[in-house]
Amino acid sequence: MCKGGEMPHARELLKEAPSNWGKWGADDEVGSLNYLTPDQVLAGKDCIRSGKSFTLAVQIGRPEGDPIWPGRPASQRYNIRDRGDFMAGAGKNYPGGLEDADDMIIMMLQGSTQYDALGHVWYDEQIWNGYSAETTAGGLKKASVCALAERGIAGRGVLIDMARHRGKKVLGRGETFTHKDVLEAAEAQGVEIRKRDILLIRTGWIGSFYYTPAEEFYKDFLEPGLTYSPELVQWFADMEIPNLCTDTIANEVTFEPETGVLLPLHLALMRNLGITLAEILLLDKLADDCAEDGQWDFLYTAGPLKVVQGTGAPVNPLVIK
Repeated sequence: MCKGGEMPHARELLKEAPSNWGKWGADDEVGSLNYLTPDQVLAGKDCIRSGKSFTLAVQIGRPEGDPIWPGRPASQRYNIRDRGDFMAGAGKNYPGGLEDADDMIIMMLQGSTQYDALGHVWYDEQIWNGYSAETTAGGLKKASVCALAERGIAGRGVLIDMARHRGKKVLGRGETFTHKDVLEAAEAQGVEIRKRDILLIRTGWIGSFYYTPAEEFYKDFLEPGLTYSPELVQWFADMEIPNLCTDTIANEVTFEPETGVLLPLHLALMRNLGITLAEILLLDKLADDCAEDGQWDFLYTAGPLKVVQGTGAPVNPLVIK
């Protein structure tokens, strides 16, 4: 895939890239979420006009399967107790005759709509804020998802519908776009992306999972999405974007088309700038409503599960318009 000869190492690709390491102190573990001050939350509150609400998580544990990064095991839910146990005389003898059902689930922490921990990926043996990659051994001792979850995420969110902007139900396999494309779509939608906004981008990709045969969806896996450039990374830095949310499994085109590097924006945005990434959102219903009423900004809130030392955690973001 590399068009320019030997594939560059991330350190070469990003050697001039901006960094926020140390900006919020040597002990910081939440990065650009620090931009979400009370003023930003109030800016989101000011976008509430109709009181309509939307949840953005995909369902978990569907018998037909859920969207997940290739190679990760699917979620498995098991009943621990149900009516059958009581019919067989094996149920608990609760005082007063109460009966119940109980269950458990085994799943990847990044096997559904989820937030990445800032320590999830790295290069050159350092994760976000310069912590040693060795702090990830056995669980993230630094920059885990628990730090993000303890803080919580709330602010003015803006949805950019790239699929609709390009007149498509879903962007094509490996189809790319830049921050300039995002700004053009925002202008066409009549919405302004402001400094410190939470940015949501719809490609239609996760929605397509539900009407595309799995073998076709995963074949030669190559998602559409943002593509790396120094200018794009600088735009994210200048705009002080705290959180990027997309309806793809990895927020960006899977392989950067010029070099073939895997997920360079995870490194440039998350590792270096501390921008939180939320993935596998289902944005179709929200996008349809925004197109209908012309309102593309809203209060965005999210509270990932507080998984101690976790590399990521499931979340069900809530949008209120």
